[in-house]
Amino acid sequence: MSDDARSERAARPGGRTARTRAAVLDAVLGELEEAGYGGLTMERVAERSGVHLATLYRRWRNAEGLIVDVLGEIGTREVPIPDTGSLKDDLRALASEIAGLYARPRYRALVEGMVAAAVRSPAAAAALSEVFAGRNRLAGRIVERAAERGELPPGTDAAAVIAAVGAPFYYRLLIQRGQVDDALAATAAAAAHAAALSGAFTPPAVQDP
Repeated sequence: MSDDARSERAARPGGRTARTRAAVLDAVLGELEEAGYGGLTMERVAERSGVHLATLYRRWRNAEGLIVDVLGEIGTREVPIPDTGSLKDDLRALASEIAGLYARPRYRALVEGMVAAAVRSPAAAAALSEVFAGRNRLAGRIVERAAERGELPPGTDAAAVIAAVGAPFYYRLLIQRGQVDDALAATAAAAAHAAALSGAFTPPAVQDP
């Protein structure tokens, strides 16, 4: 992670400072939902949060700094990891969680804002990469358990399987500009499951010793 990203994600004190930060990050999400990344300004966030504009500039410096901090907050939240005893059902449950999240306008706007910020800011790009890599590692436990049960070939790349589940959602959101729904969740999970069973995410050296 870059030095800028580290500074934005320094230790989070409690008390008044924590309340101020929470108000600002909630205001960022609200602004993204209403106006998109193009409409996200320090002035609008200050007005919505009730935090003085000078405080915003001193702590976050710019809109990209705000996005970096939002990403850092997301990265600290617990990820629900399904454990049904079946890879197929676990992937389907995970896809349903993703669909439920991005069906909400606030989080759809956040995805769009994260990507836009990453294009402009190395710190935002590093934070975005770190958050998704961390989420894939955590959810990858689904795949590791399946391999331990003998459902998948040994050496299956767990993070790659999870990324395959999530990828159709981001294509739908960012490229097609369409809505996510349960049908997309079912298709994404089924495709990732079939590919994993086929050995698509297993290195050739592992497949053919």
